[in-house]
Amino acid sequence: MSPYEQLLHLAFTAPNDVRYYLTPTARQAYDQLRTAPPAQLPFRFEQVRLGLAMSLLKLVSELGDHDASRQVLDVLHRALNEARSPEDIDRIVGREAKLFDRLYENLYVNEEGEELLNLFGRTLDADAPELLEEVAQEGVDLARTLDFERDEDEE
Repeated sequence: MSPYEQLLHLAFTAPNDVRYYLTPTARQAYDQLRTAPPAQLPFRFEQVRLGLAMSLLKLVSELGDHDASRQVLDVLHRALNEARSPEDIDRIVGREAKLFDRLYENLYVNEEGEELLNLFGRTLDADAPELLEEVAQEGVDLARTLDFERDEDEE
């Protein structure tokens, strides 16, 4: 299983989340990128980027019960499942640009949350499949160490 697929399964564990977010499009994005003909590479790359970004935001939302990250997560999910081209992705995401702007406002994050948001930023900046795979592996490594049960008073 690729780091991309591992991160999807680490981020989306609740049965309802699995049914809703782990669509065939999300689960197969990495394999489709690897086997895509050259003309489809840009779109398949963007699908992997969306799946990776969704996973990271899901983890952020679980760490801090953060509504803005859930809203952005839903936009990314919609783009991943509805778009048929990079332009469709841009259109869907562009309509909700204000949500992305608000993502970092009034956000209390601990060190783990900051690491996840850093990985999210790197996902958006990545311009090659190898960079996305690197972020995915770092996300898997981090996700396996997250403590969602920690009481904030313990800090």
